[in-house]
Amino acid sequence: MNVFLWILQILLALVMLAAGGGKLAQPYEKTAESMAWAKSFSPGQVKTIAALEVLGALGLVLPATTGIATVLTPLAATGLAITMAGAALVHARAKERSHIAINAVLLVIAVVIAWGRFGPYAW
Repeated sequence: MNVFLWILQILLALVMLAAGGGKLAQPYEKTAESMAWAKSFSPGQVKTIAALEVLGALGLVLPATTGIATVLTPLAATGLAITMAGAALVHARAKERSHIAINAVLLVIAVVIAWGRFGPYAW
C-alpha cells in the first residue's frame, strides 16, 4: 500500500505542478484566453490558486523524501482535495462539464492520499 500511495502522490504532484506552473508561467490574459473560468477571477486570485497548486504538489513529495515534517504530506493532500472541490464548483457554475470529471478524479486521489498518510499508512 505504501508503494501505491507513493505512486498516487507522484502522479498528483506532477499534475498539480503542471497545472499550477502553467498558470504561474504565463500572463493572466493568456490564462483567461485559454481557460474560461479564469475570467471570473482577478489576476491575483488566479496566481494565488496557481501558487497553492504548486505548493500542494511540493508538499506531497518533499516532506516524505526528506523525512522532515512528514505531516505536511497528508495536509497537502487535504488542501489539494479542497482545491479540487472548489474547482469542480467553479466549473459547474461555468457549465464546463468535462472539467468536473477531471476535478473529481483528482479529488478522489487526494482524499486517498490524505486517508492513507493520516491513517494506517502514515510515516
